[in-house]
Amino acid sequence: MKKLASILVAFIMAIIPINTSFANDTGNINVSSKSAVLMDVGSGKVLYEKQAHEKLPPASVTKVMTMLLCMEALESGKLKLTDEVQISENASSMGGSQIFLEAGEVQDVDTLIKGIAVASANDACVAMGEHIGGSVEGFVDMMNKKAKELGMKDTNFVNTNGLPVDNHYTTAYDIALMSRELLKHEAISKYLTTWMDKVVVGKKKVEVGLANTNKMVKHYQGTTGVKTGFTQQAKYCLSASAKRGNTHLIAVTLGAETSPERFKDSSNLLNYGFANYESVNLCTKDDKIANIKIDKAEDENIELVAKDDLSLLIKKGGNKNFERKVKLNENLKLPIKKGSVLGQMEIYQNKKSIGKVDLVNNKDINKAGYMKMLQRVIENMF
Repeated sequence: MKKLASILVAFIMAIIPINTSFANDTGNINVSSKSAVLMDVGSGKVLYEKQAHEKLPPASVTKVMTMLLCMEALESGKLKLTDEVQISENASSMGGSQIFLEAGEVQDVDTLIKGIAVASANDACVAMGEHIGGSVEGFVDMMNKKAKELGMKDTNFVNTNGLPVDNHYTTAYDIALMSRELLKHEAISKYLTTWMDKVVVGKKKVEVGLANTNKMVKHYQGTTGVKTGFTQQAKYCLSASAKRGNTHLIAVTLGAETSPERFKDSSNLLNYGFANYESVNLCTKDDKIANIKIDKAEDENIELVAKDDLSLLIKKGGNKNFERKVKLNENLKLPIKKGSVLGQMEIYQNKKSIGKVDLVNNKDINKAGYMKMLQRVIENMF
């Protein structure tokens, strides 16, 4: 493996224009909501904040985390859209926004996720939580564990849907983090951007119409999500995301006095972001970044690809100069499963790291057999 280090591609450097300086020119943004943040989806860069770390009740914006765990279960194969979910008495008893599920009926996962994303259905949240976590309590534990993994330091979930309860809180910044993570799952897009739809529920198979609670889906160009919320305690809340060109932004507003105010605040934040910044895509998921050679592997030549998309946000009209370096792990041990992190591509400007993405192998790396190694020794001799 020491020999590996000497033959790996140690650095890949490219000069591409980029400017990562951000002017502090947000003073003219009018935000009436109690708390707010504007974040770039690609880089996680915060472009605006107002009391962004104040702990507040999020109401139904809680469901961003519920949907995230649903999407992760689907992606891992633990869950399928066609899976049947038995509706419990507990799920059917939820008040507030709902799709009127009945205890004892069976619904598929697709219908329940649609109900959560479009109609903010509290009953569907509980049903999915019980199905994935075994119980509401088990699912809430998963929610809080995921929050910690995402760096949501000022969040504590007590239920799956955001109905009023003590000690259930988060922040505008933390909501932006989990919204950003949810948007990485392409399959959620069709639910978040649905304006109107219908589902068939109940033992009598009643058709229920759905209208998206996020009015920006209909009225704001490029909207990609995410979720509204309201209770008397939380007031009007919103996590709104939109994409124009390569630029993808999230505006979170909490504690607005009226529904129109939350949509106005989010629109103002997004407008500011799109007017002043642009994203530069450096790579997309599965792009080939580097080749490495592992002598003892069955296939010596290994391709490394980007684990995720990588983009940088820059001021419009700025210079675009950066340095790209690929750093590869040493002391690799065979066999190596597909998708293992074997290095990183890191982006620098003025010798300062400004972005990075993990590099993974796009196929299993198995150890070469005795005959293969003997063949290589003979070939090297000649």
